[in-house]
Amino acid sequence: MLDFGFDKIALIGAVALIVIGPEKLPRVARTVGALIGKAQRYVADVKAEVNRSIELEELQKMKKQFETAASDIQNTVQREVNEANQAFESSWNTATNGLEPGAMPMMPVEPLAPPPPSYKHPNKKWRLKRGATPVWFKQRQGIRRQAQSGAARVARFRPPRPR
Repeated sequence: MLDFGFDKIALIGAVALIVIGPEKLPRVARTVGALIGKAQRYVADVKAEVNRSIELEELQKMKKQFETAASDIQNTVQREVNEANQAFESSWNTATNGLEPGAMPMMPVEPLAPPPPSYKHPNKKWRLKRGATPVWFKQRQGIRRQAQSGAARVARFRPPRPR
């Protein structure tokens, strides 16, 4: 931008004082200041918009790179799965090639493992246990026994009125 030192600004102010006059100078100075402020805000908005567009372009490039990398990985995984499937099919065909369609292979049969036990709820009775606690113990520990409304709590803890 332009470099205005103190001496240049003082010279411009003196010339403006002579040309415009002392009565109109404050009004003109306010107008010039307002115009300069608007210009600075406009330049800042333009800079921000340019920065946003640059960042958007960079994000779009990164998105394309990630998409290509993801598609490459997907293609690689799909190719490996297909190769493994073909290898399995070929080994299966060679292993079952000599067998008759209805014959069972002569392999020792191992007993199947028992199924895992089904989920059983622990059946904890915490409500019953909590309800079985004596009232004096609850009071000493500060456990609420009854639900109170907000107004009741305020009234309970409000200091007494002097009489």
